[in-house]
Amino acid sequence: MREIVFDTETTGLGPASGDRIIEIGCIELINHIPTGQAFHAYFNPERPVSVDAIDIHGLDDAFLADKPRFAAIAGDLLDFLGDAILIAHNASFDLAFLNMELGRAGLPPVGDERVIDTLALARRRHPMAPNSLDALCARYGIDASRRTYHGARLDAELLSEVYIELIGGRQAALLLGEEAAAPTIAVAAHGLAVTPRPEPRAFTVSGEELAAHRAAVDGLGKGAIWRQYVTAGEGTSGAA
Repeated sequence: MREIVFDTETTGLGPASGDRIIEIGCIELINHIPTGQAFHAYFNPERPVSVDAIDIHGLDDAFLADKPRFAAIAGDLLDFLGDAILIAHNASFDLAFLNMELGRAGLPPVGDERVIDTLALARRRHPMAPNSLDALCARYGIDASRRTYHGARLDAELLSEVYIELIGGRQAALLLGEEAAAPTIAVAAHGLAVTPRPEPRAFTVSGEELAAHRAAVDGLGKGAIWRQYVTAGEGTSGAA
């Protein structure tokens, strides 16, 4: 499953009043694991950036003056997004700006059915707690010390880590070894306790199943590592 975590910075708070996107950052996840692939761009908004917005992200008119217009690289952005699920914090804000820019470029909007809002996820999981990106980074022990200003690329990177925690923690990364042995991460939010099975569960393997298994292993070739387990598995009972 391919997902894109994204964030935007803007000239102000209202796309309906003419505010524009000035930065977008996108991080690719495959099966909830960052791939290292990213898309990042600054844009000339063709209008002044508000003072309040500059205080938040530090991107002023002089810095943006030589940057491309959104329409010039909208195609590259859409190619990167593809048909992936999109993930954003307070997604309605970012999606409204993104669709406004796409409309100005003569391109179809992104449907809200393909967007996951991590703010909504966080509010369900921590209903009485602060759920800003900074607060969630602190809650999950994610290092946000580089975040002196809001920035779309950095915020998307941080949000990708927060998102993984919100959907079940580091188990989503398929860690091996001692860290993967902890079974309580994904169920802690539901107040469930996971305890070891007191006695191994017995199971049986029929002769027909064993023959089918041996045939499948034989098809892997003489060098297949699974061949060394065939003899060990010839018994008809075991435990799990």
